[in-house]
Amino acid sequence: MESDTPKFRDIEPGILAAAISAQLAGARAAGLDSRRLLADSGIDPATLDNPDNRIPREQVAEMLRREWDLLGDESGGYLARPWLRGTFAMMGHACLSCPNLRRALLRSARFVAMVSDDLHMRLVEDGEEARLVIHHENPKGLPNQVFVESLALIWLRFFSWLIDRTILLERILLAFPPAAYNEDYEDMFPCRHYFNQRETCLVFNTRYLQLPLVRDEQQLTEFLARAPECLLAQYKSDHSFTGRIRRMLQQQNGIENLSLDEVAERLFTSPQTLRRRLRDEGNSWQDIKDSVRRDMAVYQLKKQETPVAEIAERLGFSEPSAFNRAFKKWTGLAPGAYRDKFRE
Repeated sequence: MESDTPKFRDIEPGILAAAISAQLAGARAAGLDSRRLLADSGIDPATLDNPDNRIPREQVAEMLRREWDLLGDESGGYLARPWLRGTFAMMGHACLSCPNLRRALLRSARFVAMVSDDLHMRLVEDGEEARLVIHHENPKGLPNQVFVESLALIWLRFFSWLIDRTILLERILLAFPPAAYNEDYEDMFPCRHYFNQRETCLVFNTRYLQLPLVRDEQQLTEFLARAPECLLAQYKSDHSFTGRIRRMLQQQNGIENLSLDEVAERLFTSPQTLRRRLRDEGNSWQDIKDSVRRDMAVYQLKKQETPVAEIAERLGFSEPSAFNRAFKKWTGLAPGAYRDKFRE
C-alpha cells in the first residue's frame, strides 16, 4: 500500500463561479443570504457575476462549512430531510468495516436510504460493467443538477480513497443537459460524458468491486478532518499511466494499430517499466484496451448508426460474432439489443 497521506492534486484551478452559483440554489431556497454567506467566507459576491471566474478551493470549502452549519444540513438544503452535521462521516465509518468495494457501496446505498426519503442509490452489475445509479426525486423543485453531480463526484473520490486506487470510469451518464461549468467535466469525471440520459450513473469495471478497503479508523478520522477540501480535489489525479494511455487510445481510429511498445515510446519509458507502472496502478495493457473498446463500442451503438460489423472491424475483432460475444460479456446484452434499449 502507498503512503497513508491522501494524494490530491494541487495544480487544479479554482472552482468556476457558475458552479458555485448553482450550488447555492438550495441555500437561497432555504432563506439564507447567499451574498452574506460568500462575504463571510472571504469571497467577494461580485466574483459570481462573471460565471467564468474561479474561486480558490479553500474559500469554497469554508463557504460550504458555513452553509452546512447555518442550515444544519450537509446536503445544502436540497434534501427533504436534512443531513445533520456528521451524516457523511457516519456513513464513512459504517462502510469502513466492509471487506471490499462492492460491500461498501451497497452499505452506503442502504445508509442513504435510512437517512433520506428522496435520495436513492443503487449498485447494478451487468456483465463486466458496474453502475452506481444516483436518483434525487427533488420534491422542492430546485435546480438540482449540481447537487446530483456533486454526490457522484464525492462518492467516486471517497471510495477511490478507501481502496487506495483511482476508480477509472468507463463513462458517466447524466440525466441533465450540459451545464454552464461543463468545461470542468474532464477534471471531475475523466471519461466520456453522456447528457440528457434517463438516469445519472457512474459506469466502471466490476473488477474494482473486488478490491479490499485498506483504510483504518485513524486514517478516516484524519481524512474527514480535511473535508470538504479533500473531496474538492481530484484524488491521485488522472495523470496516471492508465489514464494517459486511455486518452491516447481513445484518439486512435483503430485501437489495434497502437502497440504497447509504441505507447511506451510516446511516454518516454520502456515497455518493461510501463508494464510495471500499470501493475502498480492495478491495471494491465489488456485491461485498458478492453476498457476503451467497451467505451468506443457503447458510444458507436448509442450515438451513431454505424453497422455492428463495422464497429467490430474498427475495434480489431476478426469477425462480428467475436465482437457480439465480447460485448454480451461486457454489458449483458448483444450489440443489437443494447442499441435498441439505449437508442437516443
